[in-house]
Formats: sequence, C-alpha cells, structure tokens
Amino acid sequence: MDDVLSAIPGPARPLDVPTPPRVLVADDEDDIRALVCLAVTRAGGAVVGAVADGTTALAAARSDLPDLAVLDVSMPGATGLEVCMALRGDPATAGIRVLLLSAGASPDDVARGLAAGADAYLAKPFQVAALVQRIRALTAGQLA
Repeated sequence: MDDVLSAIPGPARPLDVPTPPRVLVADDEDDIRALVCLAVTRAGGAVVGAVADGTTALAAARSDLPDLAVLDVSMPGATGLEVCMALRGDPATAGIRVLLLSAGASPDDVARGLAAGADAYLAKPFQVAALVQRIRALTAGQLA
C-alpha cells in the first residue's frame, strides 16, 4: 500500500498560504483598543496582543515580534513615543512598523511622533475606515 501511495504525485508546487500581518495594539482606553483590534481584523491582520500600557507593549513587542505596532501616544507606564523610541533603538525590534494614535493633532504633535521614529500618525478621533487604510498601507508587504 505504501508503494501505491508514494507513486501518487503531489502538487506541482507547495500551496502558498499567506500569513496575515501580525499587529500589536496598545491603548489604555478599552473602547479604543477594541476599535483598533476591529480595524486590524478588517484590514486583514491578526492581533497578536492587545495591551493597556506602554511597558507591557514594549515587553510584548520584544517577546513576540509583530509586523506593526499601533500605539496610543498617552499611555501609563511608558508613552507611545517612548515605546516607539525604544523599539527603534533595539536592532531586534527596529524593523517593526509603528502607527501612533493621539488626541494631539497639531503639526508639532505629528512632528514629535515622526521624530520618535513612527512610520505614521493618526489623530483621534479617527474614522475606522481611515485606520483600516493606514494599517493596510503599513502592512502592504504581508497582505494576501
């Protein structure tokens, strides 16, 4: 029987199963965190962690590297800016893309976020569709 089974040809090439982008979400507001997780899912991503403070976000990013970290700027423990700078300062995490979310929408706020190393900045309140678009743009290399 094994001879018969081994004679059956397999697929011409392995099936490529796309891996959804892995996204870490950090926001101290439960409702916003849930909304961001929903946006990640709608963008085709997989939430690998949803945490409420910057210290936990940094530890989670270091222990299980995401493709993207969506960070609230104002969080307890460590701010999103501090987490972003720490990620950029560590060669093991420097390649993680970072999207900052903040109620601060002035040009100076945005400049501070980008200077900290963020790849993108989105002001609160935001439209879920706009967040989905940003997530897709930042994870374009991993989307199916």
